[in-house]
Amino acid sequence: MSVKALILTGFGINCDHETETAFKRAGAETERIHLNDLAAAPERLHEFQILAVPGGFSFGDDVASGRIMANRLRYTLGEPLKQFVADGKLVIGICNGFQVLVKMGILPLFDDEFKQEVTLTHNNSSRFEDRWVTLLTDPKTPCIWMDGIKKLEVPIRHGEGKFIPQDDDVLKKLQANGQIVIRYGAPGDYPARGEYPDNPNGSTDDIAGICDPTGRIFGLMPHPEAFLERTNHPRWTREKLPEEGAGLKMFKNAVAFAEKELV
Repeated sequence: MSVKALILTGFGINCDHETETAFKRAGAETERIHLNDLAAAPERLHEFQILAVPGGFSFGDDVASGRIMANRLRYTLGEPLKQFVADGKLVIGICNGFQVLVKMGILPLFDDEFKQEVTLTHNNSSRFEDRWVTLLTDPKTPCIWMDGIKKLEVPIRHGEGKFIPQDDDVLKKLQANGQIVIRYGAPGDYPARGEYPDNPNGSTDDIAGICDPTGRIFGLMPHPEAFLERTNHPRWTREKLPEEGAGLKMFKNAVAFAEKELV
């Protein structure tokens, strides 16, 4: 039996094909399912070991990025999603998908309760940022998606990527639990220290992605699915890079974990 990954589509999600390609190259069986179709048949969710909420501009980013999609998921699929998480299955939200997960409360999920305790809001630059960034993995993180990955270069493409915790207690809990998976870095593998453009949006503590306490649910603003082969990299003609893009490793980690633990 193969690992099966569900790629959510619809209402402005536009990175579903790239995300599906990443999971296929990682060895998973994949299916793209529109939110309306999943809401009409929520039992289908349990056919899968991995759920991906890709990037895009769901519902045109009206109200706030990811807010409407988060509400639709909460009120049409809330209970099936809670069971999916309780079963120890894997979830990833990328860019707009990360915004959806935090606004629905699937992350950071401190107490197994879908409750919003962090947000993603307008970049400090007050504009859409489209650039490649360096990501540094916190060595304390339990995140299975980043296993063996200490550093990663991938692109960001967002206007509302500034990560803000509800208060200092939430930030301290994220730090203590190792739930801050990746931070924006500067040349020389140093922390960005909030400096633009290394930290492209002004995120608190340079946070680019977080996980739940188990490390199985992961949300991040950068796009690993956009670096699956060396020709995706902006310096591929000037640097000797591996044929396989560094972003693919993240998806391979998830599929390997699911094969071992969930199939």
